[in-house]
Amino acid sequence: MPDLRYLDCRVDFSIKTFGAVVALCKDLGIRHPEELSLCKPLEPMHLKKNYADLAKKKIPIEQNGNGRDYIHLAPDTNTFIPVAAHNLNGSNGSLDGPVNQGPFSCAPVPNAHFSTPKPALQSTPISSPTGTLRHGHGSGNSDSSSSTGDGNENLAYSPYAPSPEARSRLLKPKTLVERARMNISWLDSSLSIMEQGIREFETLCLRFKYYTFFDLNPKYDQVRINQLYEQAKWQLLNEEIDCTEEEMLMFGALQLQVNKQNEVPQADSGIDTSSLDNAADDDVDAALRELQITLEGPSNGVNAGDITHIPELTDYLRFLKPKKFTLKGYKRYWFTYKDLHLHLYKSREDARANSAPQVTINLRGCEVTPEVNLAQKKFNIKLEVPLEQSINSEMWIRCDNEEQYAKWMAACRLASKGRSLADSSYDSEVASIRSFLSMQKPAQAPAININPGEIDPSEYLAPRYAKKLKNKAMIRMLEAHANVKDLSLIEAKLSYIRAWQSLPEFGVTLFVIKFDGHKKEELLGVASNRIMKMDIATGDHLKTWRYNTMKAWNVNWEIRCMMVQFQNETVVFSCLSADCKVIHEFIGGYIFMSMRSKETNQTLNEELFHKLTGGWN
Repeated sequence: MPDLRYLDCRVDFSIKTFGAVVALCKDLGIRHPEELSLCKPLEPMHLKKNYADLAKKKIPIEQNGNGRDYIHLAPDTNTFIPVAAHNLNGSNGSLDGPVNQGPFSCAPVPNAHFSTPKPALQSTPISSPTGTLRHGHGSGNSDSSSSTGDGNENLAYSPYAPSPEARSRLLKPKTLVERARMNISWLDSSLSIMEQGIREFETLCLRFKYYTFFDLNPKYDQVRINQLYEQAKWQLLNEEIDCTEEEMLMFGALQLQVNKQNEVPQADSGIDTSSLDNAADDDVDAALRELQITLEGPSNGVNAGDITHIPELTDYLRFLKPKKFTLKGYKRYWFTYKDLHLHLYKSREDARANSAPQVTINLRGCEVTPEVNLAQKKFNIKLEVPLEQSINSEMWIRCDNEEQYAKWMAACRLASKGRSLADSSYDSEVASIRSFLSMQKPAQAPAININPGEIDPSEYLAPRYAKKLKNKAMIRMLEAHANVKDLSLIEAKLSYIRAWQSLPEFGVTLFVIKFDGHKKEELLGVASNRIMKMDIATGDHLKTWRYNTMKAWNVNWEIRCMMVQFQNETVVFSCLSADCKVIHEFIGGYIFMSMRSKETNQTLNEELFHKLTGGWN
């Protein structure tokens, strides 16, 4: 599980992996199973070499008791494995751990080790597609409800800490290339589990694969929210995603608040729905109110009722366009943002006189990255603007204060997605940025009396920050905790998830590739609405292709190449860090996620998912 617990579950090996995940998530009480998938546990060697360079292991196969033959088990997760024998006790594949040994074993657990109010589940036939969850198989020294009660409730509360064995098996990528190599482990959703070399009693990891969390509702998603929080937490502690020092202290403070709230009985099962609807409102009223805001736009009191008015944002900001061999600094301009375009004038008077702007920037399709340091009062916005048939052009905007930064950062983020200030989400985006910044401000003194020496920094902070801050780490984290000390359990988890989603690197899955006709290795980032060519050393965005300009994407299986057709160009590349089918499935999966709607009677269209991700006509 994402919280590093191990559950003994039954799944159908004969159906496609996607269907097996859907059935498993139904048993575990996780809504929207299309966002998750199964992957194999990684070994250290997978970070050292690319997929094509990994040595293939040989597996002995008995044949009618007469001697031994050998087959090669592919190191990828997308190849049909023709196994003739039926007496294998688990798999020794390249992504597998020891068979029936250590924390990664999933041997059956005697009934005495768990209790459940639903004993009928224990007699589910092994061939049942719904499978069986055996409760109470979590690891760690927790006093939570992980060993009693209903399985869904157990998974909504994770152990305080995982077992030492589980944590020791976590891999810590040190470079962007190593992060990319971690994506070799995903199973092929279009093949069955057995077709991919997995055998009974073997361990697989259930993880959120697609970073678009649809309709996240505290009423119904207690398990989903907790497991999302846990996956986000281990990504940060494992340094799989970067953040600033102030952000890391904020994440540590939120984690401390979650741990403290876990020890306190939560009213209404710890679910706070006040942000969703008032006590006097029902779901219909809430839906009508949301529809009204969507149709009319936010009622901020400015030009209310004038639907022809195009809102704009104006202010004095500083601008920098870096150039090679020059040391020019930021220059002050009068900025006007209107209809997805930034116009820079020498002064406010020039703008009022309708003079020609000094600089005009089209923000649609650009990459927007924050660079904030509250201690140094630095509020910068990095723009990587796409140019015709060229790489992205880097530009910087410097704001004077938090309020100015929140407004302009929200405007740039929405503009990059093709949404203007009239969009109903603008005000909520500004509020989200303000909240994110306020949580990072250290308080004058800690709000709780805890001896900092009693807290292990490695449990709350990424290793590089725990090492850098040393003895000051826990003192500063306790000061940051004062900003979140009043949050309930579910509010603290949701705040952690929202802060994780605000990080620049969130939701970008990396792959090492080679473009057609080039010998140089490149980095490709796949996100929910775009793919990006990135600098393999620094991660800078060099070029961006949006899905809304994409005409087709497919795989040439003979030469294992991926081809993506856009309106203005066709991109052809081979994947070095994983099978090209993995990238194909990510792109098709994100297209599928974007087609979901909030209709309550909507059913999961598995046929459409496989059509978009399968790689076959």
